[in-house]
Formats: sequence, C-alpha cells, structure tokens
Amino acid sequence: MIEQLAATRRRVLFSVNPRAGARFRGELVDQLHAELAKFDLTTEAFTDINQLRERAAELMTAGELRAVVAAGGDGTIALLANHTPPGAPLAILPLGTENLLAKYLELSSDTAVLAQIIADGYTQHFDMGEANGQLFSLMAGCGFDAEVVRRLHSDRRGNIHHWSYIKPILDSIRNYAYPELRVRYAPSDQLGDELTEEVSARWAFVVNIPRYAGGLNLAPGAEGDDGLLDVCTFREGSLWNGLVYLGGVLLGQHESMEDYSHIRTRRLVITAEPEAPYQLDGDPGGTLPVEIRVRPRRLTVLVAHHRAVTQQQEAVESTSASSNLAPQ
Repeated sequence: MIEQLAATRRRVLFSVNPRAGARFRGELVDQLHAELAKFDLTTEAFTDINQLRERAAELMTAGELRAVVAAGGDGTIALLANHTPPGAPLAILPLGTENLLAKYLELSSDTAVLAQIIADGYTQHFDMGEANGQLFSLMAGCGFDAEVVRRLHSDRRGNIHHWSYIKPILDSIRNYAYPELRVRYAPSDQLGDELTEEVSARWAFVVNIPRYAGGLNLAPGAEGDDGLLDVCTFREGSLWNGLVYLGGVLLGQHESMEDYSHIRTRRLVITAEPEAPYQLDGDPGGTLPVEIRVRPRRLTVLVAHHRAVTQQQEAVESTSASSNLAPQ
C-alpha cells in the first residue's frame, strides 16, 4: 500500500557509510544536501549509528522525520532498519557494490531525482526477515555463498568492488566442505508457527525480495509484501553440483530440477553439522543455527511518484477483480 507523508515532516537524516562500494562518492552526498535545501528540508548527517538512532527516534516521536537517507549499499539499508524505529521512512542513495534493493525499486544515484522523491513523500511498506534478532531486507544465504562472504569480510581492507570476491571465491572452492543443512519450518498453510516439516540440503536461501547478486533470481514468484518468506534449497554439495545449479538459475530452469525445493513459510530454523556460516544481504550474519521469521511491513521506503501511481492502479484493479469474482 502506498502512503504519503505529511507536509509537516521536514527533517532528513543522513547515514553515511564511507566504506560502501568500490569507492565512496561523497560528492553525491553533498549534492543531495544541496538539492534537499531547495525544498526547504532540514538535513543532518551522521557517521555514528547510535547517534542517528537516538535522533531518528526523537524526530519520529515529534512527527518531524521525513526520511533517513541510506547513503551506501544493501548492508547500509539493513543496518539502518535495525537501528531506526518501525515506520521510519528510508530514502536510498545507492553507493554500494550491488545496490539490489535500489535496482528493485528502480532508484538511481541521481541526487536531483532522489530529492524530488523525498519531497514528494510517497512511501511503500515491505516485509523484512529477522535472523537471530537481525533484520534483513533481501535474503539470507547458508552454504557456499555465506562462506565467500565470511572470507571476504574477514580480510576486508577498505571499500569492496567486484574483483574483491575473486580470492574468497577461490579459497572457498578449495576449502569449503558443504556441510548438510537441516531446514525445519512451519508450512505457510498451517495455523501457528510450529516447525512441523523438514528438508535437508547443502545450499539454502531465504528470500524476502527476489533479488540476488549478479541478477540471479532464485525465487521468481517471491513478493516482498505477502507476509511470507520463500525458502529455496539445493540438495547436493560439490563444486560441480553448484555449477549445475547456477546454470539452472541463469536459464530459469532450476525450479524443475529434482534437487531443488521451494518452501513458503513465516518461520524456520536452519542448523548444520559441522558448523557453517550464514549471510544477510551480503554481509556476515554469524554461524548456524539461525532462527528466521518474517516481520510484515517492517520496512518503509520512499519511492518514485510513477511507482506510487502504478502500485495504486494495481491495487484498484486487484480489488475490482476480487469484487467481480465474489458471489452475487
């Protein structure tokens, strides 16, 4: 559902992540400050997340917060969601390596366009996942990809670019053991969240919004506002199997593979024997086990006017279609 912020909400906070992307483009942050001033919006910038959290909560309580600008990548967005009150509108200035959520929302780093979006004040609500208490917007991964992320960040020195992944990928190919993952879950058609079903795999992805690095779409039918998580698993563990699965995803044929399973759920728990890492939106999450839940409508994002109009039209058409199908 699309909503519009009250005109009285005039304050915009910036969260700046200088380590996002291949190089931090601080000049874009300065340009956005200047563009917002044209709309008489007051801006404040923070590099300390705790200070930003306190200020955002204060302005939300006072009814003055128009937006918190995430100047960074998908990890910056997740960080802000974890440190701002529910309902705090996030505006995305994509400066990361992949910027998957920004691409999904058709947002660019054009500061004049983003300033107009913030001034217009149209917001859209999305679900988020919560993994051991940490929120994520896009997906959680357990398996080879999480091992690559773990290695990348353990050796991280400064900004990340696509070439940064080569060494951790090669190291993971040589050393990753593909431990068995046990996924216990509550079926989506079940009342309550009791974990009554189970599947075993060597690769597991928990998808909220269907975007993954490299343009891969693991769960084509996933929707970010349906109150459910889409869990995609692959059964066998080896580099060869991984390449076969990757080819299936690239060709859009993985859903027909015998090794593939697709689950929709509100709650699941993933364990591994032996130990294995998991990642959240491309950042290290920790080590399994992990309990994951959906948090409906937890993410509020400022969107372009044309997207708001499209979403409103689709909502009207859906309501109309439902009415026509109802018994007369």
